[in-house]
Amino acid sequence: MNLIAQAAKLSRYSLLLLVFMTLSWTANAQKFAVVDINKVLENMPEYETAQTEIDRLADLWRQEIAQEYDQIKGLYNKYQAEQVLLSDDARRQREEEIMDKEKQVRDLQRMRFGPEGELFQKRQELVRPIQDRIYEIVEDYANDRGYDFIFDKGGDLGIIFANPLYDKTEDILDRLK
Repeated sequence: MNLIAQAAKLSRYSLLLLVFMTLSWTANAQKFAVVDINKVLENMPEYETAQTEIDRLADLWRQEIAQEYDQIKGLYNKYQAEQVLLSDDARRQREEEIMDKEKQVRDLQRMRFGPEGELFQKRQELVRPIQDRIYEIVEDYANDRGYDFIFDKGGDLGIIFANPLYDKTEDILDRLK
C-alpha cells in the first residue's frame, strides 16, 4: 500500500511540474505591463472635480444626520427630565416617539450612505464615466502595443514588485491629453 501511495504522490508531483513548466513557457510568450490607475485618476481635473462634489455631498449629509441625532438627544433629555411626571401611557408614547425618530434617522443614514445609497449612486454618476474612459484608453493601448495583460499596480491585486520597465502609467497619461 505504501508503494502505491508513493507512486500516486510522484504522479501528482510530475503532473504539477508539467503544469508549471507549461505555464512558464506560455508566460514567456505573453506581454505584461502595469499602470497605476490611482495616479492616472489624480492627474485628471474632472476626477478631482467629481471627488470634490462627492465629498461636499457627504459632508452635507453627515451634518444633516448629526443634527437629527442632536434632536433625538434633546427629545431624550426632555423625556428624562419629565419622566416622573408622566403617566404610563404618556411615557410609552414618548419612548415610541424617540424610537421612531431613531429609526427614521437610521433609515436616512442607510438611504444616503448605504451600499446602494445616494452617495454610491452619485459616485457612479460622476466617476464611472471617467473610469470607463481610462479603461478604454488602457484597452486601446494594450491592443496597439500587443499587451496581453495590464495590471493596476495601485489597486488591490497584490503586486509587490513591478519592474519600472513595465510601468506604462506615463504612456496612459499621455494618451489622456
